[in-house]
Amino acid sequence: MNETITQQEQWYADGLQFSCNQCGNCCTGPSGYVWVDRGEQVAMAEHFGLTLKEFRKKYARKLHGRWSLNEVQVGEMYDCVFLDRNSEGGAGCSIYGLRPVQCRTWPFWPENLRSLRSYVTAGRTCPGMTRGLRGEGKSYSLTEIRVLRDQTPAT
Repeated sequence: MNETITQQEQWYADGLQFSCNQCGNCCTGPSGYVWVDRGEQVAMAEHFGLTLKEFRKKYARKLHGRWSLNEVQVGEMYDCVFLDRNSEGGAGCSIYGLRPVQCRTWPFWPENLRSLRSYVTAGRTCPGMTRGLRGEGKSYSLTEIRVLRDQTPAT
């Protein structure tokens, strides 16, 4: 396949490797947004046996005309409302199979793909990205990365 590769894509033109180990590190940090569209909200509401209105009241907030999942403050950090922490210090998504597009497309977000430096910086707290840079994990082609990148909601 003869793809035109942009200058920005040069550093990952041969693809990247990534392996999510569900550590939850991408679900905690400074306050932010996890954008969820109506379809995602409906699926989550059905999962919990709630109406859309009940789901929004319990798990989401409207910001800048869009819906974002709620956060739970833990010390000075903020966790996604669906991040479950266990007594051994581990964490994982309680709705992993239903997680929003924004979560499913990590780490292939436009801001992470700007440069190798951006990717490495984002990977400092993500073991799956670090392993990928060592050549471990699932291989993603340039085409797959583009598809994931282009699905990511603007932050």
